[in-house]
Amino acid sequence: MRRKRLTFPIERPLLWLGLSVFVAAIFAADTVTDREIAFAVLYVAVILIAAQSGRTRFVATIGIGCAVLTVVSYILTTQGDRQSGLVNGALSLLAIATTTFLAIRNETTEARARQALADLAHMARVTTMGELTASIAHEVSQPLAGIVANGHAALRWLDASPPSPDEARRALGRVVTDADRAGEVIGRVRRLVTKSPPSRDRVDLVELIDEALVLARAEIRRNRVVLRTDYGVDLPPPLVDRVQLQQVVLNLVVNAAETMGGLETGPRDLLVSAASDASKITVSVRDTGASLAPVAIAQVFEAFYTTKPGGMGMGLAISRSIVEAHGGTIYAALNHPRGMVFGFTLPLNTTRTV
Repeated sequence: MRRKRLTFPIERPLLWLGLSVFVAAIFAADTVTDREIAFAVLYVAVILIAAQSGRTRFVATIGIGCAVLTVVSYILTTQGDRQSGLVNGALSLLAIATTTFLAIRNETTEARARQALADLAHMARVTTMGELTASIAHEVSQPLAGIVANGHAALRWLDASPPSPDEARRALGRVVTDADRAGEVIGRVRRLVTKSPPSRDRVDLVELIDEALVLARAEIRRNRVVLRTDYGVDLPPPLVDRVQLQQVVLNLVVNAAETMGGLETGPRDLLVSAASDASKITVSVRDTGASLAPVAIAQVFEAFYTTKPGGMGMGLAISRSIVEAHGGTIYAALNHPRGMVFGFTLPLNTTRTV
């Protein structure tokens, strides 16, 4: 789980002001005290606070500034043993340089890890879309067929004797409606596979889930799954990245459908539900497929762990990373008498950033 970041210096002027006061206090104390007192070591705390901004250039600037203030303070200090002060000053500069270097390296490593996770999540979305090609083709072919049929109908009404412009107008209206439907399907796919920076917005959770179910509809039909939905009334809109959260829902639904597709007997029921309380929203996907053993449940969200033949074991691991980056929790539990429940919770007022 990523740590919550502070934002310096523009977004948090009060914190920036407090940091400036802290630096000034250290400089004043280091200047008025004897050279033997290594007040400059406290600049390390300033650098650590600056490191929470997640900006390597800002941390480097603070580190250089603290080093310069240490040297200036030594020059301005008149009391105390010069040799001891020189040793203490050198140690302070070493501590400042080391802390700055480690802070920058840590942030650079985290930035690379975040980018790697984003690239991996994008690859998983593209792979999922490849697996759902039949669903996409089916969803687009229906409105296209409607466009062709209604277009011919409009021409027939216009060629009739006498022509019927009202009927032709209604047929053309249906053409526009079907074209909008096709455009919506293509738009959903484009949003899901586009490699774009994460963004947080208040979203309609029901609409988000329904869009994911549309993309998975052919997979659900192919595995002869009976789909039901149960949405709470007046669900509050969570602050989430729409594409990432849709990827999580789509992954859970496709996994459940594939699991039930291997059944020889018994019901193939899939229930997707969403509910909320005062502090969180819960989304769950409940199936009647094969139940996992307790040891598998404990490991199912680990990277490269899979129970599917030919599976990569990355879908649920990426889903966990996405949910946790939103400040939520993902879980798996047994569904009685048979099957599994996969779901996640999201806080209603999360302020985390990916």
